[in-house]
Amino acid sequence: MFNDVYDVIVVGAGHAGSEAAASAANMGSKTLLITMNLQNIAQMSCNPCMGGIAKGQIVREIDALGGYSGIVSDTSAIQFKMLNKSKGPAMWSPRVQSDRMRFAEDWRLLLEGTPNLDFYQEMVSGLVVEQGKVVGVKTSLGLEIKGKTVVLTNGTFLNGLIHIGNKNFGGGRAGEKAATGITEQLVSLGFESGRMKTGTPPRVDGRSLDFSKMVEQPGDVNPEKFSFLDTTKPLENQRSCHMTYTSELVHDLLREGFDRSPMFNGRIKSLGPRYCPSIEDKINRFADKDRHQLFVEPEGWNTCEVYVNGFSTSLPEDVQFKALRSVIGFENVKFFRPGYAIEYDYFPPTQLKHTLETKAVEGLYFAGQINGTTGYEEAAAQGLMAGINASLKVQEKEALILKRDEAYIGVLIDDLITKGTEEPYRMFTSRAEYRTLLRQDNADIRLTPKGFDIGLASEKRLRRMEQKHDEAEKFVKFFADTSVKPEHANPVLEVKESAAIRQSDKMFKIFSRPNITIDDMRQFEEVESYIQEHDLDREVIEQTEIQVKYSGYISKEKNNADKLTRLEYVKIPENFDYSQIKSMSFEAREKLKKIQPATVSQASRISGVSPNDISVLLVYMGR
Repeated sequence: MFNDVYDVIVVGAGHAGSEAAASAANMGSKTLLITMNLQNIAQMSCNPCMGGIAKGQIVREIDALGGYSGIVSDTSAIQFKMLNKSKGPAMWSPRVQSDRMRFAEDWRLLLEGTPNLDFYQEMVSGLVVEQGKVVGVKTSLGLEIKGKTVVLTNGTFLNGLIHIGNKNFGGGRAGEKAATGITEQLVSLGFESGRMKTGTPPRVDGRSLDFSKMVEQPGDVNPEKFSFLDTTKPLENQRSCHMTYTSELVHDLLREGFDRSPMFNGRIKSLGPRYCPSIEDKINRFADKDRHQLFVEPEGWNTCEVYVNGFSTSLPEDVQFKALRSVIGFENVKFFRPGYAIEYDYFPPTQLKHTLETKAVEGLYFAGQINGTTGYEEAAAQGLMAGINASLKVQEKEALILKRDEAYIGVLIDDLITKGTEEPYRMFTSRAEYRTLLRQDNADIRLTPKGFDIGLASEKRLRRMEQKHDEAEKFVKFFADTSVKPEHANPVLEVKESAAIRQSDKMFKIFSRPNITIDDMRQFEEVESYIQEHDLDREVIEQTEIQVKYSGYISKEKNNADKLTRLEYVKIPENFDYSQIKSMSFEAREKLKKIQPATVSQASRISGVSPNDISVLLVYMGR
């Protein structure tokens, strides 16, 4: 049935698995995607949205490298918002509400149209490992499928256990069975495993809600999109979300069920996502708050199903229903299904290399929630990189490892590998020390050349990026070279209550003022003529404005990055014996021995390794 040896076998078809399969196949590797249900490819198991704070930057990075998440987010979007627009561009984060059914359909059709990619529907129950190297997988029907590399993207399915009040049952998500066998085998191979928890809110019937009592939240007036390609146009029509609040009454009703809550009666022992707590956790931790926001999000263009963001819960269904009926606008609510919590197995990511290949078994890669992360975007990014590196390994080419000053994806993977995580890891802008460099607007400039070099990003994508970069550079030079006279500049400056100039000055200097925007500069005839003559689009104009207004910050951060990444090139020999360095702290030796960092820079970021330990290491290495 499977006579061929696949280059890459991907297990699981969620966001991580879909990106892994697409990247490997598009790079020319013969790829097999195995999942328990082909109808649920790229399922949005939780909220129907992509992007958000820091997550939007990740989606744009995936797109810049040649992944599919940005394209599918655009084709299935029902609303677009650029978050944090009132702050600096390093904080701007794109986000879309998605049509959940269309999102999954678009993903499946893209994958089915991808050359080199085969599909198979069955549960993978184990791996075939010979002499420390993976050589295939076993299925629940007893089939052995041969593969040179395997990418595990099991999500919440590994020994998944769903909790609703006092009830629990095995499952990877609502209506789907858990996956068994893999955890036990990996532990027997020497892997360390753990348990994590996540949860989801009730889904309700939008026809039973009174939206007139809620606060409408429309999309942007001039919506943008995720993908740097012209695969689709920005939205012309959008669906609104709405916002309402819990109350003291709602909190009291929820507290009545706390004695039956698996979170509080000890039946759930694993940690859930700190930054996306359940409603009962919020009430318990923030007892001084008399209300919490609830975001009422449509699941698509035509469906009446609604996602109640902010009401994640594992309380008994009768308690959920009674409390939600006391929320303004939900007085007559009807449930599609109650919320629930799910516990699942994960493997601490310090057991991985930066390529996401495991240290214990050659050719085996982990991506997504199996590594302890939470979120579609974090999973998709890992899947993309695991698929890329599995393909490069088979092709006997150098791995692609993104550094912390090159991408949020680099920050994500480096944090996981060097620091590990004991609770579901979520990306934030604050985790990236070079966030001024890692903006959503320049993801293509940073990463598309890398995607092109490995055979993933198309030449069309590369040429589009080069044109944008070239046009922005020339426009910046125009501002640096062009002067404006006081009689022309001062009327514009006066309106913005900005200091007048007494003699001709370069436009770059005026444009650099904090309260002067491109719209102000376009009042100068020379600027508007340049834009019209060169037919500059929104992306080029935005890129130019950022380069002019934040040139000082960008330059400073680049210098800092250059200084701090010099140690990135100081390699530590494989299987380096740290036990022989007696002048290094015991904790540092233990941590370094366990994680086996590839470079001195990576070693310096490990928790418990001090600057003094790094100095000792450098001396010992003859530096």
